[in-house]
Amino acid sequence: MRYLDPKADLTFKKVFGQHPDLVKSLLNALLPFEKPEDYIEDLEYMPAELMPVTPFRKYSIVDVRCRDKRGRQFIVEMQMMWTKVFVQRVVFNTAKAFTYQLGKGEDYSDTEEVYSLNLINDVFEPGLEDYYHYYRLQNVKYSDHYFKGLNIVFVELPKFKPSTFSERKMQVLWLRFLTEIGNNKGDVPEEMLDNPEINKALCEVEESAFNEAQLLGYDRFWDSVSTERSFYSDAERTGMEKGMEKGMKQGMKQGIKKGIAEGLAQGEAKGRAEEKVEIARNLKSLGVQVEAIIKSTGLSASEIESL
Repeated sequence: MRYLDPKADLTFKKVFGQHPDLVKSLLNALLPFEKPEDYIEDLEYMPAELMPVTPFRKYSIVDVRCRDKRGRQFIVEMQMMWTKVFVQRVVFNTAKAFTYQLGKGEDYSDTEEVYSLNLINDVFEPGLEDYYHYYRLQNVKYSDHYFKGLNIVFVELPKFKPSTFSERKMQVLWLRFLTEIGNNKGDVPEEMLDNPEINKALCEVEESAFNEAQLLGYDRFWDSVSTERSFYSDAERTGMEKGMEKGMKQGMKQGIKKGIAEGLAQGEAKGRAEEKVEIARNLKSLGVQVEAIIKSTGLSASEIESL
């Protein structure tokens, strides 16, 4: 039996956007609940569109949005690529969902927490081994002091490696479902088939459950992902080349001017230093990671951060 990849837009929304019991199981497994009473008991779906502040702004559409009986809201998104725009949209949507809880004149004490769960099929923290990242408003010096309200979780799927079932069994099973299913192999581990929630989710992504038009849309989705990755990679490479070319020209020009005033040797040294700074500044403005800029220019992380 062949299964489709649950990370695709079509399959992800079919599994988690149509079955409250499955999205509840996913949220209880992946959200940082600390007490038994924190776990979700019942869920209802909410409109995926988050209304704009003004009629001139576009709607922001998320994959799944729901609410429990306590009034807490949960936003679930599957993202194929990590970009700065995505993280800004996540923060914006989480804050927006929190804000829209209150009507005009209502008490702020009536607000409930908002949780945003973001599954990323990409790596955005290459220097960290952990695949799980939890963000909230907290005191920088005293991390145990924080404000309740906004909770944002990012899960880097490529970093996930199943180890043991002794701790957070359902988290391991759901992440295995998202990372192992859909690789054109029909064999599924017994521990996944034996779990009622995972088994139900598997039935939803069976290839036979989709018609020809849906399968065509599924293939087009992956084509668009490949195209977007190539486009982003080309744009990043082109930006680096232009930045280096511009930096070299400006650095040479400045170096010549300094050389006339202070002597050729001193001017050339100054020009090379300024050239590196200009290259670093251009690369940083294009969103290139600090590690890559360090390798390209030889500047330190603190020097790059100060630009």
